[in-house]
Amino acid sequence: MTDLTGTDGSAAPRAALFDLDGTLINSEPRSLATWARLLDAHNVPYDDELLHRFMGRRGQDVFAEYPDLIPDITLDVIIAELRVYGADPGLPPVEHLPESVKFLQRLHAAEVPFGLVTSAGLAWAETALTELGVRELFGPLVTAGDVTEGKPDPQGYLRGAELLGHDPEHIVVFEDTPAGIEAGRRAGMRVIGITTTHPPATLSRAHRVVEHLTEVDWPDVLP
Repeated sequence: MTDLTGTDGSAAPRAALFDLDGTLINSEPRSLATWARLLDAHNVPYDDELLHRFMGRRGQDVFAEYPDLIPDITLDVIIAELRVYGADPGLPPVEHLPESVKFLQRLHAAEVPFGLVTSAGLAWAETALTELGVRELFGPLVTAGDVTEGKPDPQGYLRGAELLGHDPEHIVVFEDTPAGIEAGRRAGMRVIGITTTHPPATLSRAHRVVEHLTEVDWPDVLP
């Protein structure tokens, strides 16, 4: 029988699930600018702290938590408007994270299965992974349209585990936002936080926090 126990007594990692924005690419400036344009258009006051609460989450989940953010406008209209702002070519560019790409390549070479769980739509996920040159390395993609509840709800990560064919305790999640980290933990997975978009203190729910994914060994993901 294969031993699935790590040196610390925990279940040994057998697969991985990655967030996209902030973990494999840095799109935070773009996302912050998109939300700022939407709120400015409706004369809604905000600060950086509020905008950062929206990071890593689907728009519909944000407005479910903040129903009075833009009152008297239907959710469909707001989301459509948010998408228009998000498609503006004048937004800050997306930065690739080469350390994350190297880590993906290491896992693939070691025949470790991995997938994506993102709050973004399928089209954006496909485009981003293709531009990174890693689309063919990925197994399942779980995107915004595949779940009824987004992060911090664990539904996306549990769906990813199902598609990978591994139990949650044998999966490691890689995330950059408090909402994503909470989703991974609620799914019963170990979570590595990456400080691309948030300071370490705000990622304290992660089992480990790193600056770059090249700091992580596999399968010994925890120090």
